[in-house]
Amino acid sequence: MLLEPINISQLEIPNRFVRSATHEWLAENNGKPTYKLAEMYEELARNEVGLIITGYSYVNPRGKSANNQQGIYTDDFIEPYSQVVSRVHRYNSKIMLQIVHGGRQSLVSKDYPALAPSAVTDEATGITPVEMSESQILQTIEDFANAARRAKAAGFDGVQLHCAHGFLLSNFISPYTNRRTDKWGGSVENRTKIITEIIKRIRGMTLDMDYPITVKLNSTDGFGSDSDKPGLDINDTIQIAKILQQNGVNAIEVSGGIFETHLMSQQNIDSVEKEAYFKKNAKLIKNAVDIPVILVGGVRSKYIMEKIISADNADMISLSRPFICEPDLVAKIKEGISEESQCVSCNLCFDSTGIKCNYFKKSETSTSSLN
Repeated sequence: MLLEPINISQLEIPNRFVRSATHEWLAENNGKPTYKLAEMYEELARNEVGLIITGYSYVNPRGKSANNQQGIYTDDFIEPYSQVVSRVHRYNSKIMLQIVHGGRQSLVSKDYPALAPSAVTDEATGITPVEMSESQILQTIEDFANAARRAKAAGFDGVQLHCAHGFLLSNFISPYTNRRTDKWGGSVENRTKIITEIIKRIRGMTLDMDYPITVKLNSTDGFGSDSDKPGLDINDTIQIAKILQQNGVNAIEVSGGIFETHLMSQQNIDSVEKEAYFKKNAKLIKNAVDIPVILVGGVRSKYIMEKIISADNADMISLSRPFICEPDLVAKIKEGISEESQCVSCNLCFDSTGIKCNYFKKSETSTSSLN
């Protein structure tokens, strides 16, 4: 079951395991990938992770969210990324580039304040973004499309649009962060419009209707039913998922939460009951679409992975922290060595000196640039 192949568009993925996009703090200051990134992805490929999704890569310097974050904002990135891809393609794994604009979670300066669909203060940072103009929205669409063109030129097997976790595209789909009254706000269709326009431009720019475009999608902002905030709910997300499929998205990874609600990367996943905290939302979305659904969020054990697929909650299993802890987890499961990850969900791996399992003290390697 977990080791069966599956197609995303015309791309065959050799098994149901996905390495979920994770910020690694391992790019150069200008966003260029490093040898350590290439080594990390190659290690995952060597250990038979079916699909590797890279750390989020910003499509415009104004959309950068963190130090040492990957970028993809000029054609200068094509060659170094092609070296990363070639190392993964020595094996049977596939690799996609996740592309993002930070929105109101971007790094800010006096000259370049954060941009968002509406000027809603981020309660986690205290930053109030500038409401985007029509021309800025149109330029952002072009930035995403050009990023996808570069990813294809570098040899990536597809791209993932980051529409979750409070970054720009999830700012648009959420009524909490999108208070616009023009064609980019209001109805679910209008709030999703920037994403569908990006998809159209990617198709036009790459001249490839089969090139896999996937989406990491917030299924909830995480405020809860008793909140007075008008957050994204699962009913809206189901509609959004249908719209995305109709407009050419080939797979949806279901996640949830924004920085203000602390819903992502939950800690102390120490029982099967705590695993897969977005599985109910994933099942509702899977029931509404005919494209592969990928579930991320606290999955640790083979038992739960198999149950998710057999119960039609999702088609693929996406892991982040377990692969930081054990890059060889898939190989261990395949060989019958392991039934669950050793990961204790401590979040010590999110290390600004470079992502690594600090609980088990993994060793470090080179961070030289790929040029």
